[in-house]
Amino acid sequence: MTDMTDTVGVAGDRIRSIIERVERLEEEIKDLMEAKKEIFAEAKGEGLDVKILKEILKIRKQDKDERDEHETLLDVYLRAMDAPAPAAIKAAA
Repeated sequence: MTDMTDTVGVAGDRIRSIIERVERLEEEIKDLMEAKKEIFAEAKGEGLDVKILKEILKIRKQDKDERDEHETLLDVYLRAMDAPAPAAIKAAA
């Protein structure tokens, strides 16, 4: 079979091949997302907190330095919120 070419010289068979490969990947991604959803439903059914599981996944994707920085900033911000405001700021509020 010969490559079909349009008026600008683009190989139609090559375009079709690329599009079909992407479509197959999109279908695989859809199937994987459905499997992921089922796993989270299973975890929820066992009494686990899915939101916390997703947070763990997010944390595990970070490298150690990034994770340490995040935890440090979180701690600093939480402490800042709990600290009493200076008198000058209280008076202005």
